[in-house]
Amino acid sequence: MPNQGPANWKPSTLAAQALGLIEPATKAVVAPLHLTTTFIRDADNQYRAGYAYGRPDNATTRHAEAVLAVIEKAHEAALFASGMAAATAIVLSLSEPSHILASEVMYWAFRHWLRTEAVRLGHKVDFVDSTDPAALSAAIKPGTTKLVYIETPGNPLWTISDIAAIAALAHDAGALLAVDSTVATPIFTRPLELGADLVMHSASKYLNGHSDVIAGMVATARAGEAWDRIKAVRTQFGAVLGPFEAWLLLRGLRTLEVRVKRQAASAMLLATRLANHGRVAQVLYPGLPEHSGHDVAQRQMRGGFGAMLSVRVKGGESAAIAAAARVQLWKRATSLGGVESLIEHRASVEGANSPCPPDLLRLSVGLEDPDDLMRDLDQALMHGP
Repeated sequence: MPNQGPANWKPSTLAAQALGLIEPATKAVVAPLHLTTTFIRDADNQYRAGYAYGRPDNATTRHAEAVLAVIEKAHEAALFASGMAAATAIVLSLSEPSHILASEVMYWAFRHWLRTEAVRLGHKVDFVDSTDPAALSAAIKPGTTKLVYIETPGNPLWTISDIAAIAALAHDAGALLAVDSTVATPIFTRPLELGADLVMHSASKYLNGHSDVIAGMVATARAGEAWDRIKAVRTQFGAVLGPFEAWLLLRGLRTLEVRVKRQAASAMLLATRLANHGRVAQVLYPGLPEHSGHDVAQRQMRGGFGAMLSVRVKGGESAAIAAAARVQLWKRATSLGGVESLIEHRASVEGANSPCPPDLLRLSVGLEDPDDLMRDLDQALMHGP
Protein backbone atom coordinates (compact mmCIF):
# COMPACT_ATOMS: atom_id res chain seq x y z
CA MET A 1 0.00 0.00 0.00
CA PRO A 2 1.22 3.56 -0.63
CA ASN A 3 2.32 5.56 2.38
CA GLN A 4 -0.51 7.49 4.05
CA GLY A 5 -0.42 10.68 6.09
CA PRO A 6 0.15 14.42 5.64
CA ALA A 7 3.64 14.01 4.15
CA ASN A 8 2.08 12.27 1.15
CA TRP A 9 -1.08 14.35 0.75
CA LYS A 10 -1.37 16.80 -2.11
CA PRO A 11 -1.29 20.57 -1.47
CA SER A 12 -4.97 20.87 -2.44
CA THR A 13 -5.87 18.35 0.25
CA LEU A 14 -3.82 20.14 2.88
CA ALA A 15 -5.31 23.52 1.90
CA ALA A 16 -8.88 22.18 2.00
CA GLN A 17 -8.32 21.02 5.57
CA ALA A 18 -6.12 23.99 6.56
CA LEU A 19 -3.38 21.42 7.26
CA GLY A 20 -5.83 19.31 9.22
CA LEU A 21 -5.13 21.03 12.52
CA ILE A 22 -7.70 20.41 15.26
CA GLU A 23 -8.17 22.96 18.03
CA PRO A 24 -7.05 21.02 21.11
CA ALA A 25 -9.38 22.45 23.78
CA THR A 26 -12.69 21.85 22.00
CA LYS A 27 -11.63 19.57 19.09
CA ALA A 28 -13.06 22.12 16.62
CA VAL A 29 -12.26 21.48 12.97
CA VAL A 30 -12.04 25.24 12.28
CA ALA A 31 -9.04 27.05 13.71
CA PRO A 32 -9.82 29.68 16.37
CA LEU A 33 -9.19 33.39 15.87
CA HIS A 34 -6.37 34.62 18.11
CA LEU A 35 -6.76 38.34 18.79
CA THR A 36 -4.40 38.92 21.71
CA THR A 37 -1.71 41.55 21.36
CA THR A 38 0.56 40.34 24.14
CA PHE A 39 1.64 37.09 25.81
CA ILE A 40 2.69 35.91 29.28
CA ARG A 41 6.37 35.35 29.96
CA ASP A 42 7.52 32.22 31.72
CA ALA A 43 8.62 32.62 35.33
CA ASP A 44 12.27 32.58 34.24
CA ASN A 45 11.61 35.45 31.80
CA GLN A 46 11.51 33.30 28.66
CA TYR A 47 8.84 32.97 25.92
CA ARG A 48 8.86 29.22 25.39
CA ALA A 49 5.44 29.25 23.69
CA GLY A 50 7.08 31.15 20.83
CA TYR A 51 4.99 34.32 21.06
CA ALA A 52 6.02 37.65 22.58
CA TYR A 53 4.03 40.47 20.98
CA GLY A 54 1.21 40.65 18.45
CA ARG A 55 2.94 42.64 15.72
CA PRO A 56 5.29 39.86 14.56
CA ASP A 57 3.69 36.97 16.47
CA ASN A 58 0.16 35.70 15.96
CA ALA A 59 -0.99 32.09 15.83
CA THR A 60 -3.75 32.71 13.27
CA THR A 61 -1.37 34.51 10.92
CA ARG A 62 1.24 31.77 11.30
CA HIS A 63 -1.37 29.13 10.49
CA ALA A 64 -2.33 30.88 7.24
CA GLU A 65 1.36 31.29 6.37
CA ALA A 66 1.93 27.58 6.90
CA VAL A 67 -0.88 26.71 4.47
CA LEU A 68 0.51 29.15 1.90
CA ALA A 69 4.00 27.67 2.21
CA VAL A 70 2.58 24.22 1.51
CA ILE A 71 0.60 25.19 -1.57
CA GLU A 72 3.52 27.23 -2.99
CA LYS A 73 5.96 24.45 -2.05
CA ALA A 74 8.02 27.13 -0.35
CA HIS A 75 10.50 27.07 2.49
CA GLU A 76 8.41 29.69 4.30
CA ALA A 77 5.72 32.30 3.62
CA ALA A 78 5.09 35.67 5.25
CA LEU A 79 1.82 37.61 5.23
CA PHE A 80 1.65 41.38 4.86
CA ALA A 81 -1.02 44.02 5.36
CA SER A 82 -1.47 44.41 1.58
CA GLY A 83 -0.06 43.33 -1.74
CA MET A 84 1.77 46.66 -1.98
CA ALA A 85 3.32 46.09 1.44
CA ALA A 86 4.53 42.68 0.26
CA ALA A 87 5.93 43.92 -3.06
CA THR A 88 7.65 46.97 -1.60
CA ALA A 89 9.18 44.89 1.20
CA ILE A 90 11.15 42.96 -1.41
CA VAL A 91 12.75 46.19 -2.63
CA LEU A 92 13.14 47.68 0.85
CA SER A 93 15.03 44.55 1.90
CA LEU A 94 17.87 45.19 -0.57
CA SER A 95 20.96 45.96 1.47
CA GLU A 96 22.15 48.85 -0.69
CA PRO A 97 21.04 50.98 -3.64
CA SER A 98 20.94 48.60 -6.58
CA HIS A 99 19.90 48.13 -10.17
CA ILE A 100 16.41 46.64 -10.50
CA LEU A 101 14.84 45.23 -13.66
CA ALA A 102 11.05 45.06 -13.76
CA SER A 103 8.35 44.02 -16.21
CA GLU A 104 6.96 46.77 -18.43
CA VAL A 105 3.47 45.32 -17.97
CA MET A 106 2.59 45.02 -14.31
CA TYR A 107 0.27 46.29 -11.59
CA TRP A 108 0.22 50.05 -12.14
CA ALA A 109 0.54 51.13 -8.49
CA PHE A 110 3.73 49.13 -7.92
CA ARG A 111 5.13 50.31 -11.26
CA HIS A 112 4.52 53.90 -10.07
CA TRP A 113 6.18 53.13 -6.71
CA LEU A 114 9.24 51.75 -8.47
CA ARG A 115 9.46 54.86 -10.66
CA THR A 116 9.15 57.25 -7.73
CA GLU A 117 9.89 55.87 -4.27
CA ALA A 118 12.43 53.20 -5.25
CA VAL A 119 14.36 55.78 -7.25
CA ARG A 120 14.18 58.23 -4.34
CA LEU A 121 15.82 55.54 -2.19
CA GLY A 122 18.74 55.42 -4.61
CA HIS A 123 17.81 52.44 -6.75
CA LYS A 124 18.17 52.50 -10.52
CA VAL A 125 15.05 50.95 -12.04
CA ASP A 126 14.70 49.89 -15.67
CA PHE A 127 11.54 48.47 -17.18
CA VAL A 128 11.92 45.77 -19.80
CA ASP A 129 9.74 43.59 -22.00
CA SER A 130 10.00 40.50 -19.81
CA THR A 131 8.22 38.40 -22.42
CA ASP A 132 11.46 38.65 -24.45
CA PRO A 133 14.35 36.87 -22.67
CA ALA A 134 16.80 38.40 -25.15
CA ALA A 135 15.67 41.92 -24.22
CA LEU A 136 15.98 41.08 -20.54
CA SER A 137 19.42 39.56 -21.08
CA ALA A 138 20.56 42.75 -22.80
CA ALA A 139 19.22 44.93 -19.96
CA ILE A 140 20.63 42.97 -17.04
CA LYS A 141 23.92 44.17 -15.51
CA PRO A 142 25.94 41.33 -13.96
CA GLY A 143 27.11 42.22 -10.47
CA THR A 144 25.01 45.41 -10.43
CA THR A 145 21.48 44.12 -11.00
CA LYS A 146 20.35 42.73 -7.65
CA LEU A 147 16.65 42.15 -8.33
CA VAL A 148 14.62 41.07 -11.33
CA TYR A 149 10.91 41.53 -10.64
CA ILE A 150 8.39 40.15 -13.11
CA GLU A 151 4.63 39.76 -13.16
CA THR A 152 3.15 36.90 -15.15
CA PRO A 153 0.46 36.98 -16.43
CA GLY A 154 1.07 40.73 -16.59
CA ASN A 155 -1.84 42.99 -15.66
CA PRO A 156 -3.85 44.12 -17.67
CA LEU A 157 -2.52 42.81 -21.02
CA TRP A 158 -1.95 39.30 -19.62
CA THR A 159 1.52 39.02 -21.09
CA ILE A 160 3.42 35.82 -20.29
CA SER A 161 7.04 35.76 -19.14
CA ASP A 162 9.14 32.57 -19.12
CA ILE A 163 9.97 32.14 -15.43
CA ALA A 164 12.54 29.37 -15.87
CA ALA A 165 14.45 31.22 -18.60
CA ILE A 166 14.47 34.49 -16.63
CA ALA A 167 15.55 32.69 -13.44
CA ALA A 168 18.62 31.38 -15.24
CA LEU A 169 19.49 34.86 -16.54
CA ALA A 170 18.99 36.48 -13.14
CA HIS A 171 21.06 33.92 -11.27
CA ASP A 172 23.89 34.07 -13.81
CA ALA A 173 24.04 37.82 -13.14
CA GLY A 174 23.95 37.39 -9.35
CA ALA A 175 20.40 38.73 -9.00
CA LEU A 176 17.31 37.47 -7.22
CA LEU A 177 14.17 36.72 -9.21
CA ALA A 178 10.84 37.71 -7.65
CA VAL A 179 7.59 36.81 -9.41
CA ASP A 180 4.18 38.38 -8.87
CA SER A 181 1.99 35.34 -9.49
CA THR A 182 -1.29 36.83 -8.26
CA VAL A 183 -3.28 36.00 -11.39
CA ALA A 184 -1.79 32.56 -12.00
CA THR A 185 -2.32 31.50 -8.36
CA PRO A 186 -0.36 28.54 -6.97
CA ILE A 187 -2.99 26.26 -8.51
CA PHE A 188 -1.77 27.02 -12.04
CA THR A 189 1.86 28.12 -11.51
CA ARG A 190 4.42 27.63 -8.75
CA PRO A 191 7.26 30.02 -9.62
CA LEU A 192 9.60 28.63 -6.96
CA GLU A 193 9.56 25.24 -8.69
CA LEU A 194 10.56 27.01 -11.92
CA GLY A 195 13.61 28.66 -10.35
CA ALA A 196 12.30 31.89 -8.82
CA ASP A 197 13.70 32.92 -5.45
CA LEU A 198 10.58 34.72 -4.25
CA VAL A 199 6.91 34.63 -5.16
CA MET A 200 4.53 37.46 -4.30
CA HIS A 201 0.73 37.57 -4.26
CA SER A 202 -1.82 40.22 -3.63
CA ALA A 203 -3.69 37.87 -1.31
CA SER A 204 -6.67 40.23 -1.52
CA LYS A 205 -7.41 38.57 -4.85
CA TYR A 206 -7.71 34.83 -5.54
CA LEU A 207 -6.07 33.54 -2.36
CA ASN A 208 -8.85 35.09 -0.30
CA GLY A 209 -11.36 35.09 -3.12
CA HIS A 210 -14.30 36.89 -1.50
CA SER A 211 -13.47 40.60 -1.89
CA ASP A 212 -13.40 41.16 1.86
CA VAL A 213 -9.70 41.10 2.80
CA ILE A 214 -6.72 43.32 1.96
CA ALA A 215 -3.56 41.21 2.27
CA GLY A 216 -0.24 40.38 0.66
CA MET A 217 2.12 37.42 0.73
CA VAL A 218 5.76 36.68 -0.07
CA ALA A 219 7.13 33.14 -0.04
CA THR A 220 10.75 32.07 -0.42
CA ALA A 221 12.46 29.10 -1.97
CA ARG A 222 15.06 28.95 0.78
CA ALA A 223 16.27 30.40 4.06
CA GLY A 224 18.98 33.03 4.01
CA GLU A 225 19.92 36.66 4.51
CA ALA A 226 17.57 37.97 1.82
CA TRP A 227 14.58 36.26 3.45
CA ASP A 228 15.60 37.39 6.92
CA ARG A 229 15.72 40.99 5.71
CA ILE A 230 12.24 40.76 4.16
CA LYS A 231 10.82 39.51 7.44
CA ALA A 232 12.70 42.20 9.34
CA VAL A 233 11.23 44.91 7.07
CA ARG A 234 7.76 43.53 7.73
CA THR A 235 8.22 43.69 11.51
CA GLN A 236 10.04 47.01 11.64
CA PHE A 237 7.58 48.77 9.29
CA GLY A 238 4.59 47.26 11.07
CA ALA A 239 3.34 45.70 7.83
CA VAL A 240 2.15 42.36 9.22
CA LEU A 241 -1.37 41.15 8.44
CA GLY A 242 -3.93 41.39 11.24
CA PRO A 243 -5.31 38.18 12.75
CA PHE A 244 -8.91 38.62 11.64
CA GLU A 245 -7.81 39.17 8.04
CA ALA A 246 -5.55 36.12 8.33
CA TRP A 247 -8.49 34.06 9.60
CA LEU A 248 -10.65 35.15 6.65
CA LEU A 249 -7.78 34.40 4.28
CA LEU A 250 -7.37 30.95 5.81
CA ARG A 251 -11.06 30.32 5.13
CA GLY A 252 -10.66 31.42 1.52
CA LEU A 253 -7.65 29.17 0.97
CA ARG A 254 -9.75 26.12 1.79
CA THR A 255 -11.75 26.60 -1.42
CA LEU A 256 -8.96 28.05 -3.59
CA GLU A 257 -8.59 25.20 -6.03
CA VAL A 258 -12.27 24.65 -6.79
CA ARG A 259 -12.84 28.39 -7.17
CA VAL A 260 -10.02 29.20 -9.55
CA LYS A 261 -10.47 26.11 -11.71
CA ARG A 262 -14.14 26.97 -12.25
CA GLN A 263 -13.30 30.62 -12.88
CA ALA A 264 -10.54 29.76 -15.35
CA ALA A 265 -12.82 27.39 -17.26
CA SER A 266 -15.43 30.14 -17.56
CA ALA A 267 -12.76 32.64 -18.65
CA MET A 268 -11.60 30.28 -21.40
CA LEU A 269 -15.18 29.90 -22.63
CA LEU A 270 -15.79 33.65 -22.62
CA ALA A 271 -12.47 34.38 -24.34
CA THR A 272 -13.30 31.95 -27.13
CA ARG A 273 -16.75 33.44 -27.67
CA LEU A 274 -15.58 37.05 -27.47
CA ALA A 275 -12.77 36.39 -29.96
CA ASN A 276 -15.49 35.95 -32.60
CA HIS A 277 -17.67 38.86 -31.46
CA GLY A 278 -18.43 41.52 -34.03
CA ARG A 279 -17.88 44.42 -31.60
CA VAL A 280 -14.57 43.13 -30.20
CA ALA A 281 -11.30 44.05 -31.91
CA GLN A 282 -9.08 41.76 -29.83
CA VAL A 283 -9.21 39.42 -26.85
CA LEU A 284 -6.15 39.23 -24.60
CA TYR A 285 -6.08 35.86 -22.85
CA PRO A 286 -3.12 33.45 -22.68
CA GLY A 287 -5.38 30.44 -23.16
CA LEU A 288 -6.11 31.44 -26.77
CA PRO A 289 -3.73 29.87 -29.32
CA GLU A 290 -3.27 33.24 -31.04
CA HIS A 291 -2.00 34.89 -27.83
CA SER A 292 1.71 35.70 -28.15
CA GLY A 293 2.51 33.99 -24.85
CA HIS A 294 0.36 30.90 -25.35
CA ASP A 295 3.21 28.43 -25.84
CA VAL A 296 5.06 29.58 -22.71
CA ALA A 297 1.81 29.62 -20.75
CA GLN A 298 1.17 26.01 -21.75
CA ARG A 299 4.55 25.04 -20.29
CA GLN A 300 4.33 26.87 -16.98
CA MET A 301 0.59 27.08 -16.24
CA ARG A 302 -0.80 23.69 -15.26
CA GLY A 303 -4.51 23.01 -15.63
CA GLY A 304 -5.69 26.46 -16.65
CA PHE A 305 -4.73 29.93 -17.85
CA GLY A 306 -6.29 32.00 -15.09
CA ALA A 307 -9.57 33.87 -14.87
CA MET A 308 -8.48 37.31 -16.12
CA LEU A 309 -8.91 38.53 -19.68
CA SER A 310 -9.15 41.84 -21.45
CA VAL A 311 -11.09 42.90 -24.53
CA ARG A 312 -10.36 45.75 -26.89
CA VAL A 313 -13.63 47.22 -28.06
CA LYS A 314 -14.23 48.39 -31.61
CA GLY A 315 -14.98 52.09 -31.61
CA GLY A 316 -12.23 53.06 -29.20
CA GLU A 317 -12.29 54.52 -25.71
CA SER A 318 -15.80 55.96 -25.80
CA ALA A 319 -17.26 52.66 -27.01
CA ALA A 320 -15.43 50.74 -24.27
CA ILE A 321 -16.64 53.05 -21.51
CA ALA A 322 -20.18 52.97 -22.88
CA ALA A 323 -20.19 49.16 -22.95
CA ALA A 324 -19.03 49.03 -19.32
CA ALA A 325 -21.86 51.41 -18.43
CA ARG A 326 -24.47 49.06 -19.87
CA VAL A 327 -23.60 45.83 -18.03
CA GLN A 328 -26.17 44.51 -15.58
CA LEU A 329 -24.56 41.36 -14.13
CA TRP A 330 -20.90 42.34 -14.25
CA LYS A 331 -19.90 44.84 -11.55
CA ARG A 332 -18.04 48.02 -12.50
CA ALA A 333 -15.33 47.92 -9.87
CA THR A 334 -11.59 47.78 -9.33
CA SER A 335 -9.85 44.60 -8.15
CA LEU A 336 -10.08 41.00 -9.25
CA GLY A 337 -10.21 37.42 -8.04
CA GLY A 338 -13.51 37.47 -6.14
CA VAL A 339 -16.53 35.24 -6.64
CA GLU A 340 -18.34 38.09 -8.43
CA SER A 341 -17.38 39.12 -11.97
CA LEU A 342 -15.90 42.61 -12.37
CA ILE A 343 -15.40 44.86 -15.39
CA GLU A 344 -13.24 47.96 -15.54
CA HIS A 345 -11.91 50.50 -18.03
CA ARG A 346 -8.29 50.31 -16.96
CA ALA A 347 -6.86 53.32 -18.80
CA SER A 348 -9.10 55.56 -16.68
CA VAL A 349 -7.43 54.12 -13.58
CA GLU A 350 -3.82 53.93 -14.69
CA GLY A 351 -3.51 57.35 -16.34
CA ALA A 352 -0.38 58.62 -18.09
CA ASN A 353 2.54 56.29 -18.87
CA SER A 354 0.29 53.23 -18.80
CA PRO A 355 0.81 50.54 -21.46
CA CYS A 356 -2.94 49.97 -21.33
CA PRO A 357 -4.73 50.97 -24.56
CA PRO A 358 -7.74 53.27 -24.13
CA ASP A 359 -10.16 50.83 -25.79
CA LEU A 360 -9.46 48.05 -23.26
CA LEU A 361 -11.88 46.60 -20.73
CA ARG A 362 -10.45 44.31 -18.05
CA LEU A 363 -12.62 41.38 -17.01
CA SER A 364 -12.32 39.40 -13.78
CA VAL A 365 -14.43 36.26 -14.21
CA GLY A 366 -16.25 35.08 -11.11
CA LEU A 367 -18.41 32.08 -10.27
CA GLU A 368 -21.60 33.08 -12.07
CA ASP A 369 -22.91 30.94 -14.91
CA PRO A 370 -20.75 31.76 -17.96
CA ASP A 371 -23.80 31.84 -20.25
CA ASP A 372 -25.30 34.60 -18.12
CA LEU A 373 -22.00 36.49 -18.15
CA MET A 374 -21.76 36.22 -21.93
CA ARG A 375 -25.35 37.36 -22.49
CA ASP A 376 -24.69 40.44 -20.36
CA LEU A 377 -21.51 41.30 -22.26
CA ASP A 378 -23.23 40.72 -25.56
CA GLN A 379 -26.08 43.10 -24.84
CA ALA A 380 -23.64 45.71 -23.48
CA LEU A 381 -21.46 45.53 -26.60
CA MET A 382 -24.26 45.28 -29.17
CA HIS A 383 -26.24 48.26 -27.91
CA GLY A 384 -23.44 50.63 -28.78
CA PRO A 385 -23.29 53.13 -31.67
